[in-house]
Formats: sequence, structure tokens, C-alpha cells
Amino acid sequence: MDAKLLEILVCPLCKGPLDYLKESQELVCKPDGLAFPIRDDIPVMLEHPEARKLSVEEVDALR
Repeated sequence: MDAKLLEILVCPLCKGPLDYLKESQELVCKPDGLAFPIRDDIPVMLEHPEARKLSVEEVDALR
């Protein structure tokens, strides 16, 4: 994932910062509890149907 792109991307819902999870290839918004997939180095920033709702345990682990 390009570092410059990561600096400018924000959550499409709350406009907050995103965390990059390299192992799962996702961008995560902690406040909204959503994980946006990255496919072929392209972030898919659609809430429905692409974003995955994080479990409470996953959100807690990211804090």
C-alpha cells in the first residue's frame, strides 16, 4: 500500500483516520467499527456491500 495514499485516505463515513492492517489487507475505522478491503493495491471505500463490520473483540484489540 502506497504510504502517500494512506496519509490522505479517511473513512468515508466519519472522515476520521484509518489504520492499515497489512496482514488482512484492510483499512480500519475504529470509531465506526468498519474494515474496508484493499484489492490489488486499491482501497474499496464503500460502506455497503464491501465494508466488514468489526466485532467488539476486534475493535478492542486495535486500541
